[in-house]
Amino acid sequence: MTDPPQDDGTGTLFEAPPLAEQERMVEAVLFASAEPVTIADLEARMPHGSTAAQAVEMLQKRYEGRGVRVVRVGDAWAIRTAPDLGFLMQKETVETRKLSRAAIETLAIVAYHQPCTRAEIEEIRGVSVSRGTIDQLLEMEWIRLGRRRMTPGRPVTFVVTPQFLDHFGLENARDLPGLKELRSAGLLENRPPPGAMPLGEGQEDLEDEDQTELFEEE
Repeated sequence: MTDPPQDDGTGTLFEAPPLAEQERMVEAVLFASAEPVTIADLEARMPHGSTAAQAVEMLQKRYEGRGVRVVRVGDAWAIRTAPDLGFLMQKETVETRKLSRAAIETLAIVAYHQPCTRAEIEEIRGVSVSRGTIDQLLEMEWIRLGRRRMTPGRPVTFVVTPQFLDHFGLENARDLPGLKELRSAGLLENRPPPGAMPLGEGQEDLEDEDQTELFEEE
């Protein structure tokens, strides 16, 4: 004889709850989580047979035009303040550390040329990069170690993190502003680095295509 089905605590016998209830579950998890949550993590918390991806899609539509939105961050999801209402949060934002110009330039180079080594960062900037600059970005969890290069010495590479994307409200690296925008904002020098080719009209698009290795695992 087979054992009778057991109630899983949701009032059903191993049947997924209605989508409306799944949507409420997803909303509760995202609302309570300080970090973005993946679909796999959502389904691990929800009753057997739930379709978290569909529930997230429903929730995202429900929050359209509201004060908060359901946004994608890399391969995860989070509830965040609508961009046009960000000014309301300014008084509660605490700036714990101001990035130096060297750190900003280093972060921009990693974001646009990842994965890149320290030597490559120095070549693009035209000056050496201090250990403190790299350590600060690592401590802030805006960059992390990537794969080692299969070259003599096997130098380590650096890539940006999901925390970096989340902080700047980006879904992925393709949403980064163009080099012209960075230069107009003062984040990059207007002069090209030593030995660099002048940027053509299509070069920014080329650099965007080189960012597919954003989250390569060790």
